[in-house]
Amino acid sequence: MATTRTRVSSFSHNVSSLKSSQHPGLKNGPNGTTFVSSGISDLDKILGGGFSLGSLVMIMEDAEAPHHMLLLRNFMSQGLLHRQPLLYASPSKDPRAFLGTLPSPGSSKDDTSHKPSHEKDLRIAWQYKKYFGEPQLNINTNNGGHHDYCNDLDLRKPLERHFFTSNNVDCVSIQNSPNLDALKDRCAEFLAQFSRNEGSISSAGRIAIQSFCSPQCKYSDMEWHMLSFIRSLKGMARSSNVVVVVTFPPSLLSPSCSKRLQHMADTLLSVRAIPDEDKELAKLLTGYQDMVGLLNVHKVARLNTQVPVILDATTFSIKLQKRRFLVFECLNQAPVDGSGGSSYGNSGVCSTSTKAGPLDF
Repeated sequence: MATTRTRVSSFSHNVSSLKSSQHPGLKNGPNGTTFVSSGISDLDKILGGGFSLGSLVMIMEDAEAPHHMLLLRNFMSQGLLHRQPLLYASPSKDPRAFLGTLPSPGSSKDDTSHKPSHEKDLRIAWQYKKYFGEPQLNINTNNGGHHDYCNDLDLRKPLERHFFTSNNVDCVSIQNSPNLDALKDRCAEFLAQFSRNEGSISSAGRIAIQSFCSPQCKYSDMEWHMLSFIRSLKGMARSSNVVVVVTFPPSLLSPSCSKRLQHMADTLLSVRAIPDEDKELAKLLTGYQDMVGLLNVHKVARLNTQVPVILDATTFSIKLQKRRFLVFECLNQAPVDGSGGSSYGNSGVCSTSTKAGPLDF
């Protein structure tokens, strides 16, 4: 009798994934999806649980600052802590050296800024407080507690070497690569270990590709070749229990190629730096002096469903709590003087300016 094969299309309901809740690095999601943590608890909450298995996550880099590396480090480190195999590709000559910069779990839970509390609410101006209720997105901490799924990673504390010196880490240098054929073969070999045809999810893998379109790679001017690679990688990832994260600098690509890459992403994020002396932003935003950058969420993966994901906000501030822990916060407008007669009335957003801008509150 022929073996029954699990369907793996974007609209199939994979019932076998419901058994994955017993694994600390996996979390059940809606519509039969399964999440792995991004390594940043705030980002997991923003995305509704984390990164979906079988999805392609693309992060647009900022040419002015390497903030994308913060997200990539946490993603890679969280997977290694869960003993999830990792394939890391980089344009550097020695990609394995980058593993020594991965963060290690710390103890930031003693800080009340990570928890919704009355003390935190008191810092919000009274005229805006009515717009901030209890958080709607809740990361379930059953099955072993929060740290079984997402750790608080200390960026100043390097990950212990035994986590990445084992055979579950594969590093690939794409520097001076004439094309992407070798990387495609390595990815296909890695993804074959996590095929969904085997039924239940016993483990998951992670692929991290840094600065995909870097000028150090000889294929950087072969845009159609790069698009073909990402399309093939997305197709292979969809039928596997793997999350693929790719960072790329859109400023080095033609507008048409950049738009095509963004369209192929299941989850699309971008990061950008904040100018040190932007007086207009300093007046507009509370806590501006503590921000190191901005995170924009352009698209959230919606596997096994056609219902779009609607976020309360799409732009978040990037902060380093205690200069160690990466946190994302909604942008809050600085209090205004109500004596002038102008008011925000009953608007549900923090800004009513008619001037178009890149910030979404």
